[in-house]
Amino acid sequence: MLPALPADLRGGYRAPAMPRRLSIEVYVDGVRAGDRTILGRAITLIESKRADDQRLAREVIDRLLPETGRAHRVGITGVPGAGKSTFIEALGGRLCAAGHRLAVLAVDPSSARSGGSILGDKTRMETLARDPRAFVRPSPSLGALGGVARHTRETMLLCEAAGYDIVLVETVGVGQSEVMVAHLVDTFVLLMIPGAGDELQGIKRGIFELADLLVVNKADGEGEAAAATARRDYAAALHLMMPRVEGWRVPALTASAKTGDGLDAAWQGVLRHREVLEAGGEWRRARRSQQVFWMWRAIEEGLMAAFRRTAGARIDTAEDDVRALCRSPDRAAAELIEGFLAARDR
Repeated sequence: MLPALPADLRGGYRAPAMPRRLSIEVYVDGVRAGDRTILGRAITLIESKRADDQRLAREVIDRLLPETGRAHRVGITGVPGAGKSTFIEALGGRLCAAGHRLAVLAVDPSSARSGGSILGDKTRMETLARDPRAFVRPSPSLGALGGVARHTRETMLLCEAAGYDIVLVETVGVGQSEVMVAHLVDTFVLLMIPGAGDELQGIKRGIFELADLLVVNKADGEGEAAAATARRDYAAALHLMMPRVEGWRVPALTASAKTGDGLDAAWQGVLRHREVLEAGGEWRRARRSQQVFWMWRAIEEGLMAAFRRTAGARIDTAEDDVRALCRSPDRAAAELIEGFLAARDR
């Protein structure tokens, strides 16, 4: 693992002056050297909606691909109030102390009305954000499915290329669309809390089935006994479910981000899950399947963007007609698609 040295001392690399626009070489060399400023600029480039920035970002990612793929990717989600950020900060501090270089991609919910987001995860993970071995990057979800920002995967690749050997992805919360997280990470950790009423009704079955590890957080003080009870309930429910991976039964554990109890056991569970995946060849198969999945996601997003550009004002007319019950949604969609295809053929 790389020692926690200033980026400009690693491998003879010297941080360049910072012009407004950087070249591909500056991005690639800076990320490879672990320059945190260049890494941040590269992530901002990836998140940009400008066409020229997107072309440059794709070139940077392609050049850095050989440096990626070696990190352990872990998704962490949970019910509202489960203490995801606190759990990540406590666990992340231990991982950094053990010599790991940790990247935390904390997806921040965007307003459906304004598109704005709070981006407060560096504030909530203040101690971890100051650790020289950690890189905490809040990112707006921009309405992305499952609370995973559109370019979270590319950001993850940049962090891997910069030498971070563990990447934690904190998602907005639970919901049916969290299946997106399962196509992004190697291990999916679900956080729950004790004493929240009927525990088994507090989460949708689809998310329950995606979990590789379930942790009842806040198992401390007066909540310790309730956490133990919740853990037993979840363990019983998990035992009735068909395993997603041969040889792996999803464990239900308890932990306290406040006291640190159970955090080491939770991480050992993550490591055991990886061992099982690698032993059965599922690790490599899942990574390759994810590559194809995200290719199709990019195709869908690209086609939708092209459709909106081509259809233009016809979309507004169609929406007005549908609202006024002048056209059915199916007919309006079919006519818009026909117009799009005809325009593309011309």
